[in-house]
Amino acid sequence: MSESTDVKQSDVKQSDVKSDARRLSVFKTYKLYVGGKFPRSESGRVYEVTDSKGTWLANAPLSSRKDGRDAVVAARKAFGPWSGATAYNRGQILYRIAEMLEGRREQFVREVADAEGLSKSRAAAVVDAAVDRWVWYAGWTDKIAQIAGGGNPVAGPYFNLSTPEPTGVVAVVAPQDSSFLGLVSVLAPVIATGNTTVVIASEKSPLPALTLGEVLATSDLPGGVVNILTGKAAEIAPSLAAHQDVNAIDLTGAGAGTDLARDLEIAAADNLKRVLRPSSATDWTAPQGTERLTAFLETKTVWHPTGSLGASGSAY
Repeated sequence: MSESTDVKQSDVKQSDVKSDARRLSVFKTYKLYVGGKFPRSESGRVYEVTDSKGTWLANAPLSSRKDGRDAVVAARKAFGPWSGATAYNRGQILYRIAEMLEGRREQFVREVADAEGLSKSRAAAVVDAAVDRWVWYAGWTDKIAQIAGGGNPVAGPYFNLSTPEPTGVVAVVAPQDSSFLGLVSVLAPVIATGNTTVVIASEKSPLPALTLGEVLATSDLPGGVVNILTGKAAEIAPSLAAHQDVNAIDLTGAGAGTDLARDLEIAAADNLKRVLRPSSATDWTAPQGTERLTAFLETKTVWHPTGSLGASGSAY
């Protein structure tokens, strides 16, 4: 009897299992990404995210100023270990993230298509470009010092060496219309050079950014290096621009010539933050240069005496 039962069970094919039409869909609860964890907004607020046709996709957390302050604390805590890691190690970690982005390619394609109203083929091209760009920046981690630093010719018996160092905690207002490629283009160079960051994702299309947070959490990236907030930039960004423990701010997503960009720049001047001003028109599909890599670097110059210089040569 048992042998007969076993045979019947083994003959059952997966295609014979019919789905239950009464099954309820499992809707995803999106959360912030702060300090390597996934908290809800402390305000408890959410807002509706729709696709390009107005169809509801999900509820996203509506971040508050308190969430922004918590993210800065996490970013500052992570800065020491991240900036102290070797450039080669940072490159390995960023490359690992690219591997995981590739593994979740189909999910990103779907989310980008919904967010930006693109066809599946066009969205796939955008996602592929974003992954390639992440790999490109990963390769720069141990090379940027060669173009941003070096030995300086000086008069006198001295070595004069300049080396780039990360600025610190960088607040980033991500592009509004390029939910994934634009996001990668502003985020990857910041952390590739040893900075930590608080990112305000695209307000109308935050889902690719929140999914990116899930990728970062399961990679080798230390918690707090990247912190992702969603909601209204006009509400969150002013407190970050005025925050005394934020060292720089990227205003890309604030828009060129807007009142928000002007107000954020004025607030950032209070503690002499570095400010990357928004461009009036940015083509995110165009090849990237090194401008964003060097935008948030400081230059440390060291003088060291070489000793007396005689006719027979230098004595060190």
